[in-house]
Amino acid sequence: MKSRSYSTVSVAEKDVKRNWFIVDAEGKTLGRMVSKVASVLRGKHKPTFTPNADTGDFVIIVNSAKVRLTGKKMTDRPLVRYTGNPGGQRFTTPKELIEKNPNKLIEHAVKGMLPKSSLGRKMFGKLFVYEGSEHPHSAQKPKQLI
Repeated sequence: MKSRSYSTVSVAEKDVKRNWFIVDAEGKTLGRMVSKVASVLRGKHKPTFTPNADTGDFVIIVNSAKVRLTGKKMTDRPLVRYTGNPGGQRFTTPKELIEKNPNKLIEHAVKGMLPKSSLGRKMFGKLFVYEGSEHPHSAQKPKQLI
């Protein structure tokens, strides 16, 4: 019997070869940059993508404080979090979040684009965000992503 060339191949996580990518966020639009990063963290750019396994690569984002939002989103868009207590809904703006901790804005956006499960949390662990242009991962020889 002939073998089919269109059969689905599932890849085990131990067989995945992971690469390192670096993204300079300076002047980049937040949503467009983060959607590409989330896709790489998930592994959707690889021909061996398996939805139920972590086949993604590592991503380093530098210059997180210099990311750009279009229009009035920087001051008018509310970011909501919940403390877990009654009446514990807290609101902030991206501008306030960047002043306090610039990495949180990018992490919040990436986390929202990953699966809401233990698999998504594992993928999120491969993201490294830094405020400045320096990072401690030069030994991994990261390639430029976007």
